[in-house]
Order: sequence, then C-alpha cells, then structure tokens
Amino acid sequence: MTDPREDAVAAHLRRSRDAAERAASDRAFVSATAGIASRIAASLKGGGKLLLAGNGGSAADAQHIAAEFVGRFVSDRAPLPAIALTTDTSALTAIGNDYGFEQVFERQLRALGRKDDVFVAISTSGRSPNVIAALKAARELGIVTVGFTKAGDSPMRALCDLTLAADSGETALIQQIHITAAHAICMLVEHELFGTPLRG
Repeated sequence: MTDPREDAVAAHLRRSRDAAERAASDRAFVSATAGIASRIAASLKGGGKLLLAGNGGSAADAQHIAAEFVGRFVSDRAPLPAIALTTDTSALTAIGNDYGFEQVFERQLRALGRKDDVFVAISTSGRSPNVIAALKAARELGIVTVGFTKAGDSPMRALCDLTLAADSGETALIQQIHITAAHAICMLVEHELFGTPLRG
C-alpha cells in the first residue's frame, strides 16, 4: 500500500514537469523569454538598470532575480544594476502608511526609475493593484515594461511592452515557470554582455 503523501508529491512533480514541458514547447513563450533578455541587455548596455516588483512569492522571485544580476548567475563577471522594490521595509511601510499599499511600488519606481530602464512586474493573477499602479507609472516615465503573469487576458497585459505568460492555472506552477524562465534570461544577458557560453 502506497503512502498518500508520497503519491501527492509524485503528482505535484508530474504537474511541475508537464508545466515546464509546455513552456519549452511553446514557441511564443520561448521567443518572449529571449526577447525580454535582449531588451534587458540593451538597457544595461546603455547605462540603464533593472527594477522588479511583485507580492508574496512574486516578491521573493523579484529579489531572487535581482540577486542573480547583482551577484552572478553562472560566470564571474562585473555586477549588473538590478533593484527589487520589495526589500526596503522602511520605504514599504512608510509609503504604505502614508499613501496606501497600492502605491508601495509606484512611489519607489518614480524615485528610482529613469527612461529606458526595464521594469519587471510579477503578478501571477495579472491583477495586483500595486503592480498595475507601478506599470502605469513606468509607462509615463518611458521605462520598458515587462510582465510575468499567467496565460489569458488580464489588466496588466495592456500595460506591458513584453509579456511572459505561464500556461497554468496553479499559482505555484506559474511561479515555478517564472523563475525558470528568469534563469534563462540571466543566462542570455550574461552571454550578450560578457560572452559567456550558452547552455544548450
């Protein structure tokens, strides 16, 4: 007799595998990933920076991606400017207290963002009000807007120059595809800027 907990783990891993296989087989998704990497590399080459934001698990993903750029992904190379707008608790709580939670990313973006920077907005639902507000501000400022979200229509899609849409109805799997694609983006940016090998 099998352990139902182990069956649940195996089922989850199979769903995870299937989500990754769908993404790898989806030419539009693969092309969007490569396109996002090119826009980020172009911004960094021009003296721009990468800004990222999201809530909950997406906040952790924003921090994870920023760390890959500022530290390194695979190879030793110069650090790259990337800021997760989810990390400064004093700014988050001050803005949230004084202006409301919907402005915690917008206010930071207006302070730190410049034309031709790239803003990666992460929302598995595509509806997070504070992410939407930040995207609107980014468009006003001439910042390139990138959305990491789920497949299908959502309010954030119209505000994004480029969109990475994970084909899953399960939040955890959407997040998994986002961070896996982000790692591919890091690989491509390192290759474009520093000539590091691509891993096929």
